[in-house]
Amino acid sequence: MDVMSQHRSHLREGPITRRAMLARCGMGLGTLGLASLLADPRVAGGQTPYVNPLAPHAPHRPPRARRVVHFFLNGGPSHVDSFDPKPTLARYAGKPLPFANLPTERKTGGALPSPFNFARHGESGLEISDMFPRLATCADDLCVIRSMRANVPNHEPSLMLMNCGDAQMTRPSMGSWVIYGLGTENQNLPGFISMCPGGYPVKEAENWGNGFLPGAFQGTYVDTQHTDVARLIENIRSNDVSFERQRREMELLRAINREHQAARADDPRLEARIQSFELAFRMQSEASDAFDISNEPQDIKDMYGPGVHGRQTLIARRLLERGVRYVQLWHGAGQPWDAHSDLQGNHAKLAAEVDRPAAALIMDLKQRGMLDDTLVIFGGEFGRTPVSEGGSGRDHNPYGFSMVLAGGGVKGGFAYGATDDFGFRAEQDVVHVHDLHATILHLLGLDHERFTYRYAGRDFRLTDVSGNVVRDILS
Repeated sequence: MDVMSQHRSHLREGPITRRAMLARCGMGLGTLGLASLLADPRVAGGQTPYVNPLAPHAPHRPPRARRVVHFFLNGGPSHVDSFDPKPTLARYAGKPLPFANLPTERKTGGALPSPFNFARHGESGLEISDMFPRLATCADDLCVIRSMRANVPNHEPSLMLMNCGDAQMTRPSMGSWVIYGLGTENQNLPGFISMCPGGYPVKEAENWGNGFLPGAFQGTYVDTQHTDVARLIENIRSNDVSFERQRREMELLRAINREHQAARADDPRLEARIQSFELAFRMQSEASDAFDISNEPQDIKDMYGPGVHGRQTLIARRLLERGVRYVQLWHGAGQPWDAHSDLQGNHAKLAAEVDRPAAALIMDLKQRGMLDDTLVIFGGEFGRTPVSEGGSGRDHNPYGFSMVLAGGGVKGGFAYGATDDFGFRAEQDVVHVHDLHATILHLLGLDHERFTYRYAGRDFRLTDVSGNVVRDILS
């Protein structure tokens, strides 16, 4: 007898649920009352047909970008040593800046000139330091926002603000918001993947968490220090059960889950579990191919370079090609860019690890015709002070820093906004993190003010109650 027919007769058996009791008593008035309390129109109006929450959705307007890849330089890279030249620092070397009461987190000293040299690059003449020589070759594709602003000089709240739009409360991450709004184009892979070699960063899974959004929208973490797919993604294969047997088991489990769900008004927590089971099954063949770079041409592998960051960036391109909506690439599990001492040695080493892969991705996407509709984001949670800490380092600086964008509808070879003469505060065309998020959503075709999710009696959005689209950087 077929496995399904063996069990189907038992699927409807079992004690009556509280919801069913309310529905059957008093001509269903109990259910209507419950629906009012829960503010859930699906309960009051009856069951709705099953809709896959990860299916592609139309945005509010035609998008410029269809997908996002986000290089997260964890710890806070120094803008005055990379994309925001400040020659005035040399004139004040070792001297206090003409500011009163610098709001730094730690005790700092005098002005610290950059040990890196800036030069103009490309036809645009965009100024970039020799910390990023390969990214500099892509200057005419880069849009540098030099007037970024966050809230506080601490890693944890700044990570949450940059990733989730709120420094204090646990909120959905930007990647989760994006796939909630747009779905994903490949149902056999997660719509949102976060790759971080060597373990979790500070704040761990909250950086890619779904918050109050249904669990189906949570990011999938991949530890790219491993090269074997079975170690990259836990439990991707079963060593004990054949694929055909798993398929039959999944058919049975799907039937049981859907019948269970039908009596529970489409509980989003149950839907998340169902999606996780089914996606894990579908991923077995697709993920093995997407994460395996062995078949890439040697010249492409050479372009991205050796090491974990070259490999994970090449994997990112393969994921984007296969319809994954949002990929985040973490540079380091701790806070490697947090250079409180020996900034020159720290930044030179780290930049060498990510410079080549990031430039390779831009060039690779461009030659494949994908850069125009892929938004590349490059930066950290804040910048660093123009004054020294311990003589050779820099403290945290959320008051002015840089973010770099490429592709996806932004102007190339363009610098927007400015910090003061020393690089401490954003002064001209200030772009708060909420403004950056509003602009990213706009490029994806989403109106950040209309793009909401109702939770706990309030409509929430990624940009909270703030944010303006930075239209001057749009191409």
